[in-house]
Amino acid sequence: MKIEFLGAARTVTGSMHLLHTPHAKVLLDCGLFQGRRRESYLKNKDLPFRPRDVDVCVLSHAHIDHSGALPMLEKGGFQGSVWCTPATRDLCSAMLRDAAMIQAQDAQWIKKLREKGHLDLESYEPLYNEKDVLGILSKMIGLPYSNATEIAPGVRLRFLDAGHVLGSAVVVLDIEDGAKSKRLVFTGDLGRRNMPILRNPEIPDGADFLLSESTYGDRKHAPIDRLDDDLCEIVTRTIDRGGRVIIPTFALERAQEVIYALKRLSQAGRLPNVPVYVDSPLTIRITDVFKVHPECYDEETRALLATGDSPFEFDGLHYVNSVEDSKGITASKSPCVVLSASGMCESGRVLHHLHAAVEDRKNTVMIVGYQAPHTLGRRLVEQRSRVKIFGVDRERRCEVVVLNGFSAHGDQNDLLEFAEGVRDRGNVKHVALVHGDPKPQDVLAQKLNERGFDSVQVPEPGDSAEV
Repeated sequence: MKIEFLGAARTVTGSMHLLHTPHAKVLLDCGLFQGRRRESYLKNKDLPFRPRDVDVCVLSHAHIDHSGALPMLEKGGFQGSVWCTPATRDLCSAMLRDAAMIQAQDAQWIKKLREKGHLDLESYEPLYNEKDVLGILSKMIGLPYSNATEIAPGVRLRFLDAGHVLGSAVVVLDIEDGAKSKRLVFTGDLGRRNMPILRNPEIPDGADFLLSESTYGDRKHAPIDRLDDDLCEIVTRTIDRGGRVIIPTFALERAQEVIYALKRLSQAGRLPNVPVYVDSPLTIRITDVFKVHPECYDEETRALLATGDSPFEFDGLHYVNSVEDSKGITASKSPCVVLSASGMCESGRVLHHLHAAVEDRKNTVMIVGYQAPHTLGRRLVEQRSRVKIFGVDRERRCEVVVLNGFSAHGDQNDLLEFAEGVRDRGNVKHVALVHGDPKPQDVLAQKLNERGFDSVQVPEPGDSAEV
């Protein structure tokens, strides 16, 4: 048995690993690479395998860098099933259709610009359409946490809670190899302990091979109990100077966590009396999915819901669907807080808010998630003096702050503790680190070696490992 590392190898995006067993080919995740527009398109337009050759796909969670290429499986003739948790399937219904819509809009926008004489822009064809999305959704099967089932000859699957986003799973595969059986554990993206809304990550037992993410393998997050104070201080000082707080958010999880934090501040009387807008139709649809999956919540959130008090509603909070309402918010100069997608500032309504806000010193852009290299979000984090929005250079005068405490990814301590927990409960002979940039991966590999893990691999794209 072997596993090929086809995506998210020495980078944080495009999760995709192909497991070869004696009787089946099992694809772990099928995500899109995210980064520079042209580079991303070239990397995503062709899958690094023939979809018809894959027997089954296992999806760890719904983030686009893990699920976004699934419709390309359908387009390429994939005949198998995609296994995930029920919440992940519901989220993919919203997120993959949104991804197809954005690609169609981008293609139309570039076509119009070329017709106006911008021939420096290369033409763009969507990777897939809504028909491909609907086709792959029909092949998705929801498997509840802790249930085990055979998904291919000699391959049994069980999901444990990864605590990363709604429906996220640690993948546990029991694979028959002749008279022997091996247990492979894939973290997907691993969450943090004691975060609001979701449960803590679960540690599997009996593992022989650990495939682990490593996004924050070189750093430690700020304490969770400081999040509300930091958020309050940033919002208050911005509103006091008559500015607006623009928060680019990932529609899945990060937006809901920030909304819940703002609700806690509002209930405590600490939030300035200004409107809070959630200007993202996808975020609204995903928040609706949250409401129908209480099985993923921690005890505190379930207790709150039992009283009829939603974590995602409070006085002064407005969900914005229509384009006209969104334009009205952008045109206004009144102080407010705006949450809008996309999280890396590469597409969506947040670009209009940033275009209007970035040159005003009164305003603040608050970054609450990982920003991939070469994205607008990363350039803001780097405090660039000038940034390009909609192809036009803008002088960045606004304040930019980073709150990594909202991260849904475990930090170095979380990753090390999880790996040690898996080892203590099993017989781990080999660890492979994926979904991380080179520096965090190398630091985490060294830390694992220091803690007695003798065989730690940091694969390059296209590398493989024996299971």
